[in-house]
Amino acid sequence: MNSLGQRLRAERERRSWSLSELAALSGVSRAMISRIERDESSPTATILGKLSGALELSISTLLRTETEHPGIRIGTVRRASDLPLWRDPETGYQRRQLSPAGFPTDLTEVLLPPGAQVSYPAAAYAFIRQLVWVISGDLVLIDHDRRHELHPGDVFQLGEPAARQFHNPGSVECRYVVAVARRDEA
Repeated sequence: MNSLGQRLRAERERRSWSLSELAALSGVSRAMISRIERDESSPTATILGKLSGALELSISTLLRTETEHPGIRIGTVRRASDLPLWRDPETGYQRRQLSPAGFPTDLTEVLLPPGAQVSYPAAAYAFIRQLVWVISGDLVLIDHDRRHELHPGDVFQLGEPAARQFHNPGSVECRYVVAVARRDEA
């Protein structure tokens, strides 16, 4: 598998969903989903959040396009230049996938440009647990209706699913790591 579009189509077809069904579940138009699947459009972070929520996949899992098998890279160095990188075409927000396929926790490095803001719907958090650890810069996290100001070294554990915004109010890039694990099944 070598593109996000192919991954999205494969996940939709694996569930035997039509474009209309995925559109209804995600709130993303059929036309946009079709353009993404044909690699004619790169989705924004917000659209990725909507699609991942509908598919019950973490954004990292949806973005993972390599055909890596669990355990293949144990005991080897993964060079920064080889780690999967995705950039939001609207904000310049970047996600670099640190953990390989099959690793029990998704670890993602995020670079949020000065002044940039990224929003995710509550559905993107419905089936995951998540920690945010700020490495450098400042991050304002709006968690539903609560504002949290995070600085280097600060860690925030996200609670129940809610619409969230990540904003870099500073004049320098904000770098943070996101750790994602699936919620325990009830």
